[in-house]
Amino acid sequence: MSKPTNAKIPRREASPADMTRAALVRAALKLFGRQGFDGTSTREIAAEARANIGSIAYHFGGKEGLRNAAADYIVDTIQTIAGQAIGNPLAPDNPDAARAQLFTALERMVAFIVARPEAGEIVQFVLRELSHPTAALDRIYDGVFEPTHRRLCLIWEQATGEAAESEATRLTVFTLIGQVVYFRIGREAVMRRMGWRAIGDAEATKIAAAVTDNLSAILARRHLTDRKDRRS
Repeated sequence: MSKPTNAKIPRREASPADMTRAALVRAALKLFGRQGFDGTSTREIAAEARANIGSIAYHFGGKEGLRNAAADYIVDTIQTIAGQAIGNPLAPDNPDAARAQLFTALERMVAFIVARPEAGEIVQFVLRELSHPTAALDRIYDGVFEPTHRRLCLIWEQATGEAAESEATRLTVFTLIGQVVYFRIGREAVMRRMGWRAIGDAEATKIAAAVTDNLSAILARRHLTDRKDRRS
């Protein structure tokens, strides 16, 4: 009787073509975010990626296809981060667990959006798209913005009893996300005002504490209002 083996299936090494494709996507993400789509030439992208300029047409069909590929990269990256931050769906009627999940989600969002260097390029790219929407924004909205926001709204409903799709809940969730994003887009101003030379893990921990304190205050206010409503 043969014994089962514990041998791992070897991971396929990236081919040169895969590496070139990935380098072009990263270069496009960086340059489109920094300079804009119209302000970036395919020659600059190829130089940044250390690739042949013809590889852009070969892999993506052109500059527009490369922008869409950069959007898909953002979707894949944020879906992974959001999955780790938000966690699995909770059992109903467990508000304490839902509240804990909200705190964990905010802390992990801060750890990525504020502290991770690659998040800066993603945020810059998205801000460009929000200012001048294209099909790339549609991909990001459908793949990240809407599903992540809906998921957080559902957790908020479990935590507070407020309907997930109510106007108040949707706006509250936007405020929770928005305060985290500000510390990335306002990074330079924050560092100057706080006297920080950089924002690393230690600074991100302080930011997370401030953000979660705000969440505690919102939840406490909701709880107080709910008690008053029950008495009246």
